[in-house]
Amino acid sequence: MSYKIELGPRAKKAIIKLPQEISLRIIKKLRQLEENPFHYLEHYEGDGYKFRIGNYRALIDADIENNVLTVRILDKRGQIYKR
Repeated sequence: MSYKIELGPRAKKAIIKLPQEISLRIIKKLRQLEENPFHYLEHYEGDGYKFRIGNYRALIDADIENNVLTVRILDKRGQIYKR
């Protein structure tokens, strides 16, 4: 079962601001979630999940019925949890 990955407005803005090599690495890692997302995701805050990408973290909402994963926030490891 394949999942669709969507970027929320805050995540899009964060990826655009990052250097190109880092943003490409993050996008490549997010694509790993399409086939078996719950192998990589860790439960975080209610229905949310977190995904580790090197020094970056993505907070993700999962819509299991529609097979959609929405990246809410993307930031460095030390700053994402302060939000």
